[in-house]
Amino acid sequence: MDPERARQLLAAERERLERALASARHPRPSGTDGDEEPGERDNEDLYQSEYDEGQADDLAEQLAAVERAETRLAAGTYGRSIDSGEPIPDARLEALPTAERTVAEQELLGRG
Repeated sequence: MDPERARQLLAAERERLERALASARHPRPSGTDGDEEPGERDNEDLYQSEYDEGQADDLAEQLAAVERAETRLAAGTYGRSIDSGEPIPDARLEALPTAERTVAEQELLGRG
């Protein structure tokens, strides 16, 4: 893959993740409408808080993958499997710019 195209893909992915992470870390304030039973709002808030925290963790992990990909790009190894060194097809990198392995290698690990 052309390094400039890789930079564009990674920059777009970084921007998307940073926006989503900021949104997950600053959840919307909850409103009450007065029709709820005591304790319902607290349960909902707890669930939402746990969900937001899990989502923030997932997004932070994805952002770390972008950083690893940017490091590989700077080192000249972007687009090659971190395990075998085999080339990762451009189509895979277009769909998943942070791909670290070929599809076959990733399937062996049990994650697409």
